[in-house]
Amino acid sequence: MTLVIDCHGHYTTAPPQHDEWRAAQVEAYKNGGKAPAYPTITDDEIRETIESNQLKLIKERGADVTIFSPRASRMAPHVGDQAVSEAWSQHCNNLIYRVTQLYPETFIGVCQLPQSPKADMSASIKELRRCVEELGFVGCNLNPDPGGGHFTHPSLTDEYWYPFYETMCELDVPAMIHVSGSCNPAMHATGGYYLAADTVAFMQLMEADLFSRFPNLRFIIPHGGGAVPFHWGRYRGLADMLKKPSLDEYIMTNVFFDTCVYHQPGINLLADVIENKNILFGSEMVGAVRGIDPTTGQYFDDTKRYVDALDITAEERAAIFEGNARRVYPRLDAKLKEQGL
Repeated sequence: MTLVIDCHGHYTTAPPQHDEWRAAQVEAYKNGGKAPAYPTITDDEIRETIESNQLKLIKERGADVTIFSPRASRMAPHVGDQAVSEAWSQHCNNLIYRVTQLYPETFIGVCQLPQSPKADMSASIKELRRCVEELGFVGCNLNPDPGGGHFTHPSLTDEYWYPFYETMCELDVPAMIHVSGSCNPAMHATGGYYLAADTVAFMQLMEADLFSRFPNLRFIIPHGGGAVPFHWGRYRGLADMLKKPSLDEYIMTNVFFDTCVYHQPGINLLADVIENKNILFGSEMVGAVRGIDPTTGQYFDDTKRYVDALDITAEERAAIFEGNARRVYPRLDAKLKEQGL
């Protein structure tokens, strides 16, 4: 029996005290004061938010395991300074850990990082180690643009990132490349900024030879890879113009796309253009698009339906639903084997 592993889930329904504390923390920073103590959140309050939302939908839609992280749009490392970002990330990740302890057969954690724009990656390395080694997380969300929509950070292939990549490889964990909320009024967060950042990230990886230095580094580019699959011919042509090997040889052994694409033609294109070995099932549920598609009568983000409808073999479908996630997230694979799965 094939497991259905959703590689892209966010805790978008966290108890209100959590976000209220964040607002108070930011206000205290602006006023030069000290943030209040983090509030008490009971297990029952967490259960209520999960069981009436993510867990309910997971059961209804036929998934088994979700790789779960803090709400992406609220990571907001551009707010405050490094200390503010560290405290916020720790509380967010601790909340994810509590979910994974309450529902260990369903949710497995990946972490938010305290990537304050003016800081180096030292605090992020520390938090990654804590989350992997102490909390049992299996990966992280890496923000390629911590400034929130202005793209002033170095390319993902710059040496700025190398210490973090070295730690990723040491711990054998992948990163989903995922920006946060946009503070650029010209960029809508989920409709513009997210997809632009996904596409920019792929091009940055194309322009250098990062994976010869870090052959075990693994990235998931979410939202179906942004615009990349639709313009696959453009990127193949650019690789040729840049005197690079074929994309299959020097990028696609280390880069993977998820299925957070919210219509059947889009998923069909993804599966036609990108090799199935590079596609991981994901829904981002409950996330950016929560309504019902009037043309189908089904929820836009019920992406399992789209994968089920693909004209592919059972083996290829099993790879998308399970096998590729186990390969990209070896710590996830180990946890599942411990459960006899």
